[in-house]
Amino acid sequence: MTSGRLLLGATPLGQPLDASPRLVDALARADVVAAEDTRRVRTLAKALEVRISGRVVSLFDSVEAERVAPLVEAVRTGATVLVVSDAGMPLISDPGYRLVAACANAGLPVQCLPGPSAVTTALAVSGMPSDRFCFEGFAPRKKSARRAWLASLVDEPRTCVFFESPRRLDACLRDAVEELGGTRRAAVCRELTKVHEEVVRGSLDELAAWAADGVLGEITVVLAGATPRADVPSLVAQVETLVAAGARVKDACGEVAAAHPGIRSRQLYDAILQSRRE
Repeated sequence: MTSGRLLLGATPLGQPLDASPRLVDALARADVVAAEDTRRVRTLAKALEVRISGRVVSLFDSVEAERVAPLVEAVRTGATVLVVSDAGMPLISDPGYRLVAACANAGLPVQCLPGPSAVTTALAVSGMPSDRFCFEGFAPRKKSARRAWLASLVDEPRTCVFFESPRRLDACLRDAVEELGGTRRAAVCRELTKVHEEVVRGSLDELAAWAADGVLGEITVVLAGATPRADVPSLVAQVETLVAAGARVKDACGEVAAAHPGIRSRQLYDAILQSRRE
């Protein structure tokens, strides 16, 4: 049996002292350090006052596929290969999955050196329920795909964590207001564990207004789970009652939707039109 192994090392989000002793030891002893950014891992090693004795190779998205075979062979022939991302746990919206899968399929040892993760750190400080949650990676870049993705979260009961670029946060939050309603609660976590760490909590309406002038730094968003929807047919009946009393359909839909978080006026309007066709 090979004495080689693949190690997955969680690196600090911002504070070097968050590095675990096991990570420090692995940086010093690994035969190969496969890093998302070779410059950043050398900077981290310098801050930790550890000398990387092994070979350092890059392992970022566009080269991961070509790196897998030689790294698997290195493990097979007895090397310890340490995988690190720029910050946090490797593979979590970062490179490494192909390599882990290949080692697992080859029956080679894969071990994890646990530590920091922006996902669980943001969840912990968000003030949102954390007993059940889902992680959605990065929000889609394009508006149409982002709107469709947000629409898929309308009825998601679990707290949802996702990453977003600071350049797109404003647009993402505005789209979230449109798709999920302005009253849905969320938290934007910026620069976690770093000097300018900031956690802003509020409704999507409030957060969209806060982000309108631009936001800088690494962003993690925590979105509250959906509250169970009221029975749509009963809400349609409420709208029809208001219309019968003289209200316009659009106004009646808005009034009923405002009283039931998680229900959008547009949904009720569409439901009214459908019910009248039947």
